[in-house]
Amino acid sequence: MPDFDLIVIGAGPGGYVAAIRAAQLGLKVACVEKEPALGGTCARVGCIPSKVLLEASERYRMAREPLAPYGVVVGEVGLDLAAMMERKDQVVKGNTDGVAYLFKKHGIERFTGVGELAGRGRVLVRGADGDTELVAEHVILASGSRVADLPGVEVDGERIITSDHAIALQEVPKRLVVIGAGAIGLELGSVWSRLGAEVTVLEYLDRVLPTMDREISREAEKVFSRQGLDIRTGVSVAGAKRTKQGVSVELEVGSAVKADLVMVATGRAPYSEGLGLEAAGVETDAKGFVQVDDRFRTSLEGVYAIGDLIHGPMLAHKAEDDGVAVVEMIVTGAGHVDYDLVPNVVYTDPEVASVGKTEEQLKEAGVPYRKGVFPFQANGRARVLGATEGKVKLLAHQQTDRLLGAHVIGARAGDLIAELVAALAFHASSEDVARLSHAHPTLAEVVKEAALAVDGRALHV
Repeated sequence: MPDFDLIVIGAGPGGYVAAIRAAQLGLKVACVEKEPALGGTCARVGCIPSKVLLEASERYRMAREPLAPYGVVVGEVGLDLAAMMERKDQVVKGNTDGVAYLFKKHGIERFTGVGELAGRGRVLVRGADGDTELVAEHVILASGSRVADLPGVEVDGERIITSDHAIALQEVPKRLVVIGAGAIGLELGSVWSRLGAEVTVLEYLDRVLPTMDREISREAEKVFSRQGLDIRTGVSVAGAKRTKQGVSVELEVGSAVKADLVMVATGRAPYSEGLGLEAAGVETDAKGFVQVDDRFRTSLEGVYAIGDLIHGPMLAHKAEDDGVAVVEMIVTGAGHVDYDLVPNVVYTDPEVASVGKTEEQLKEAGVPYRKGVFPFQANGRARVLGATEGKVKLLAHQQTDRLLGAHVIGARAGDLIAELVAALAFHASSEDVARLSHAHPTLAEVVKEAALAVDGRALHV
């Protein structure tokens, strides 16, 4: 008889949520995690610590700017980076300890070590005290992702770093080069810029946030440039080498950019190495993504894969949704995740968020649409907050008025997008959103006004 009903390899957002949901449904569950702390990249070195530093650095920036118009008189403002990092570590520990508590609450047995498939229903755990073989009817691969390599740029963890190192710097670099203008690059670039670094962002494509709606990404580039980021798009990096003074980033055009530190933020790759996939008969593609069907099943019976290990948005909440769906499919036969409705949020200031189709995608597909745009500048609550940059942009089908996409740059965009995810999920029209009562004064009124603008009847602009 198997030792367990389910073994989960990886305790990141996808893995630990899958384990908890399985336990809720009555399965006997084991979870294998190589790191001492649970929670995966997101809790330990990704989502959570970066957001702590974003919040702290934003408060520092605000305290240094003139607050007299608000009637607030502030004395000399200083930076205690060590204290900032200590708080980050405390928040991270609170989250990882919280996952450990949930495992205990739900009776999930945790094994520390590297999990390797040893055949159908068998997992070898390579731990510090030796190897342990576990047997289960079902196995879920949830090992997540790692920082993607960039040819010609070798990370040394000292001068050439990744986001893992950038959340734990012990001093503010004078000059920081960030390679990549996606969410990670802009978020951590913003952190160190606010704390005093001269930050240069190099992006191979022609705009920042290249997966976002072009109109929104163009506005984001203007905003972040005004904040002091030196953003250079359409730039190809040929390599990076250490010098006596720091690092020289070589560009293909023959020039170079000098810096004290270089952070590689060119995306992430599936963490599929070391899982024993090939030997076990689990198929992967050329980039290392595990191949699955529409029920998360791999080519090996009884083995499933979720999260960053498979194709789809490489986001923590997508992995969580995958984890719930696959377990419910195993136990109840039903489960579903619509990747078109997974929101994407960048936690800069202002935040950037999107869900559904971009305007470029609709044009390419030949879908007729109408557009409604409303600026935060015309919103009362935004004026109160002093956060008037940005806009909400809604895209609706020209004939049916069904919402097809929603894009926000502005204060609390990550929270505002939730209403629009629900609207798209339930096939709402722009008229439906426009007719809903939105409390006044709130930032949510920008969403309502953008919905009204689809039909050309915005009230406050």
